Amino acid sequence: MTMDQVEPSPDTRPRAGPGGRRDVEPDKLLERAVGGDRVALARMLSAVERGGPVGRRTAGLAYRSAHEARTVGITGPPGAGKSTLVDRLIATIRGSGASPVAVLAVDPSSPFTGGAILGDRVRMQGHALDDAVYIRSMASRGHLGGLALAVPESLRVLGAAGFDLVLVETVGVGQVEVEVAGATDTTVVVLNPKWGDAVQANKAGLLETADVFVINKADVPGAKETRRDLEQMLDLSPPSSWRPPVVETVAATGEGVEQLWDVIGHHQRHVEENGSLASVREERLVREFRQVLAARLDRDIDAWCAQPPYDDIVAAVTAHHLDPYDAAERFLDAAFGRQAGRARPESNR
Repeated sequence: MTMDQVEPSPDTRPRAGPGGRRDVEPDKLLERAVGGDRVALARMLSAVERGGPVGRRTAGLAYRSAHEARTVGITGPPGAGKSTLVDRLIATIRGSGASPVAVLAVDPSSPFTGGAILGDRVRMQGHALDDAVYIRSMASRGHLGGLALAVPESLRVLGAAGFDLVLVETVGVGQVEVEVAGATDTTVVVLNPKWGDAVQANKAGLLETADVFVINKADVPGAKETRRDLEQMLDLSPPSSWRPPVVETVAATGEGVEQLWDVIGHHQRHVEENGSLASVREERLVREFRQVLAARLDRDIDAWCAQPPYDDIVAAVTAHHLDPYDAAERFLDAAFGRQAGRARPESNR
C-alpha cells in the first residue's frame, strides 16, 4: 500500500442504528425538519456533531440549501450572565413578533460522556412551551475539527430547517469560544463591571472579535469605570465604518435588553447595506474549508506514519543527517507523490 492509498473512499450509505434499523436519509430528515419536526432536526444536528459519512452528507445537504439564518454570537467570561441575557433576549425577540428563533448553547463537555452538561439550557426552560423557540446544547463530541467546524455546520442545518435567526452562546472567551463566536454575523461580548483592564481585554482579542459590547450587571459598582476602559480602547483602535457600541444591561431584571436587541439589529442592517456581510461570509467559508483540510490532514498523519518511508526519515533525523524541516519536506514528497525539485509554496520555514 502506498501512502496515497491509506484512506478508501468513504461509505456514505446509511448505517444501522440501534436494533439493526437503518438511519433515515438526511434529505428525508430535512424535509421533516422544514415541516416543524423537532425530532428530525435534532437527529440532523446530532449527525453533524458526530461527523463521519452521515454527518458529512447532512452538512452538505444543509450547505446547498437556499435559506441562511442571521446569526448572533454571544461570548464573554464565565459568570458574566450570558445565559440569563440570552433568556431575556429570546423573550424580547418573541415579544416583538419576530419569526422563530433557535439557540445553540455551546456548553462544557461532560468528562464521562463527552456530551454537553446542559447548564445553559436549564436557564432557558421558560421558553420550553414556545414552539417558535428551539434550544440545542452542543459539545465537541470528537467531531472532526471540533467545535470550530461543528458550529457552522449546525448553523447551516438550523437555517435550512427554516430558522431566520440563531443565537450562539459560548461558555467563555478562550480561543475555541472566540472562533465559535466568529462564525456568526454579529458578535456580542458580555462583560461585568470591574472585569479586567484594557490590557487584559486586548490580550483576550475582544477588540478584534466584538461588534457589540455589553456591560451586564450594570447595577453594581464599577460599571462606569468598565465603560470608560472600553471606550478608551475603542478610541485607540483603527477607524472603521462600525464602532462597537457599549450597552449596559441588568439581565436579571431585563433592563437594557430591548436596547441591546435594537443595537444588534442596527449592526446587521449596517453590514447588509455596506456589503460587508457577504464578504465576511465568504471569508468564513474559505476559513472553514482550510480548517476541514487541516483536520483531514491531521487525522491522516497517523496512518501515513505507519508507512515505510516514515521510519527511514525518522532514523535520518535522530542521526542528525536531516533537520526536521528537510525531513518534513521529504515526508510530504512521499505522502503526496510530489516530484523532487518541483516548485512548492513558500513558507516561513
